[in-house]
Amino acid sequence: MPILVLAVLPVPPKFNGQSACANEAQRQTNADVLRAVFDLVLVPLQQIAREGTVMDCAEGKTRLCFPILSAWITDHAEHAALQGIGSTLCPKCEVPGEELSGDPQQIYKTCDYILYREKPLRHELAEAAGIPESFQWLGVKIGNNGFTRLDRVSPTDLHKPDLLHHIYLGLFKHMMECVEGVLKKHKQQQAFDDAWKEIPPYPGFRVPKKAYHEITQWQGQEKRNLGHCISAILASAFRNPDSSQYQDFKRALNCVSALADFTLMAQYRSHTPDTLSYMESYL
Repeated sequence: MPILVLAVLPVPPKFNGQSACANEAQRQTNADVLRAVFDLVLVPLQQIAREGTVMDCAEGKTRLCFPILSAWITDHAEHAALQGIGSTLCPKCEVPGEELSGDPQQIYKTCDYILYREKPLRHELAEAAGIPESFQWLGVKIGNNGFTRLDRVSPTDLHKPDLLHHIYLGLFKHMMECVEGVLKKHKQQQAFDDAWKEIPPYPGFRVPKKAYHEITQWQGQEKRNLGHCISAILASAFRNPDSSQYQDFKRALNCVSALADFTLMAQYRSHTPDTLSYMESYL
């Protein structure tokens, strides 16, 4: 898939020891600058979505097409900034922040960013002052969504899962926190590091240059490599357990192996009901 760089986003200045009022003003400036950049980038797409453009099709003919934005692959913090919501909230539904880890079967209303943008515009100025407070319980920042100006685009549908953010920097991060807890409990950190540093090189695999606990900043490719070898490394660190360690080691290995299998199947180009059932059971 070809990738074309359209813009380099500005890096906002970090907050210092200024007053809360000054920091809030800087946050608003950062949001305004980011929204202005995205408005500039997305203007051509908005025009094409309305008027259409002639494009070459695979069979050699040309047609009038209306391309629209269908996905935006990024991490949660960037989605929160672009959708104009609080960092602890969901960009897709109105679930309260304190209920994010609650009942997965609970259904919440889908976020209506078009309403969030239009509601203040439909009120008189005298009433508009109270509008931000009416959305405060949702954590929505009025007027800060960068996608609501695009025709035929639903901002709630732009949030898509991807391997980098949700698997390598999400699921694996959570998994390794649990693994480190088991290693620490049974004093096997050194055995794990020794096995980690002894991994031999092979094509497509980047050999670790540091002990596992010495790595402070992980990249996506490094997490991918971790998924290739974590089961074997953990089995090596857990070899010859005594009776007090056996059950913990067995449960940890089963868990890590299942999540590694889930990760591999998540990379399939297409799925069947059987593969989805396997993934659900692994998870």
